[in-house]
Amino acid sequence: MKAIGVIPARYGSKRFPGKPLADILGEPMIQYVWERASKAKTLEKVIIATDDERILKKAKEFGAEAILTSSSHESGTERVAETVKDLDADIVANIQGDEPLIEPRAIDEAIKSLIEDPKITVATLAYRMTKKEETGDPNVVKVVFDINNFALYFSRFPIPFSKIQDPA
Repeated sequence: MKAIGVIPARYGSKRFPGKPLADILGEPMIQYVWERASKAKTLEKVIIATDDERILKKAKEFGAEAILTSSSHESGTERVAETVKDLDADIVANIQGDEPLIEPRAIDEAIKSLIEDPKITVATLAYRMTKKEETGDPNVVKVVFDINNFALYFSRFPIPFSKIQDPA
């Protein structure tokens, strides 16, 4: 099976504009993500998909395959879908552009789960939170799993969460 990775990279983030180009020890964040994703043994190639010329230019400077996508996408998933619509791939990994420490092994494990069980059509990387402050951090997406490790829902808010601040 042919698996490819796509890293959606949007410049206009509301919480952190320009995040893909944020400097980390002299290199842009997107470069770290691409380099680590490129080490995944299960991916035949990794593509950076962006709506911004600055990100496109920087990606090509460090040797990444990169394409310019529509600026009208409302999510990274839409950007990934545009990128792969004409590509021959059995599996597409949507690799978050703000995960500079992503483990290539984790990508491989997710891809292998899709290869080994054709009934599984989507796999998401997750980890058990160990720091209490992460539960209230909207930058950390939380997930609830069922007993079979299938995701039931995702939230940026603590789970469970009540919209009512004070029930009294």
